[in-house]
Amino acid sequence: MNLTVLLAVLLVCVPVGLLAWSVLTVDKQGRLAVTELLSRGAPPVTAAPASNAGLLEGIGRRLTPPAYVAFLDRLLSLAGRPASMPLGKVLGSKLGLGVAGAAIGLYLTSIGSSPIMKLAGIFVLVLGYFIPDLLLYSKGQERQKAMQLELANTLDQMLISVEAGLGFEGAMARAGENGKGPLAEELVRTLQDMQVGRSRRESYIALAERTNIPELRSFVQAVVQADTYGIAISRVLRVQAKVMRVKRRQRAEEKAMKLPVMILFPLLFFIFPVLFIAILGPAVINAVMTFSGH
Repeated sequence: MNLTVLLAVLLVCVPVGLLAWSVLTVDKQGRLAVTELLSRGAPPVTAAPASNAGLLEGIGRRLTPPAYVAFLDRLLSLAGRPASMPLGKVLGSKLGLGVAGAAIGLYLTSIGSSPIMKLAGIFVLVLGYFIPDLLLYSKGQERQKAMQLELANTLDQMLISVEAGLGFEGAMARAGENGKGPLAEELVRTLQDMQVGRSRRESYIALAERTNIPELRSFVQAVVQADTYGIAISRVLRVQAKVMRVKRRQRAEEKAMKLPVMILFPLLFFIFPVLFIAILGPAVINAVMTFSGH
């Protein structure tokens, strides 16, 4: 009965938390900007009162420690800073979900007499506050994996463009225009940083800081050194593209070598018992019937 109650609580609290997260992270800033542009030139109207989401953002920003705010900003950077999840809304959502989780957790702790119910209440209390962190971390990991898979092909495209006569920035622009993944978006953002007056070195370093991929960091470091010492960028791209292809092949070989270990558990506990029953079952039944005299 206790296990059933625990599963029921989890099946109720997790969807409710995700629903609250989606409601609190609606892109209201973009909608307000569009409304402002459409109403430009119209007579002024009375400003609407502050919403509960804005109040939660202000309270969450004041209550959250600066170091933890920097950690959330890093998670947002790795996740690509989605337009529907700015830092203020993440802080407000954490506060709202934390309060909801604390209320449900205290209620479960108060009505539960068994240790399992008290543990379930504590778990719900902690889960409510850290749901945004888990979502951002998951989105960031997916984005970094996609960038890692696209890196080798993108460098090959940039190498072809440079050898065809384009400059390095032109090759980045061509790769960013032709690409559709997060790596293409990061290349376009790097070029935009240069266009607004940021130096090339700072733009490249900012590109590396927005990711946690070792291969991309190595590529950025090589490009910065080539730009500093005047090394031909085509040679750097050729070497880096070759290294990226080798590392991609090594990652594929590593996953292939891990596959036998990963299938060992289902093989032992699900496949072998069925084979033993199908193969040895009739023999065992015949032996029992023979020795029993039937």
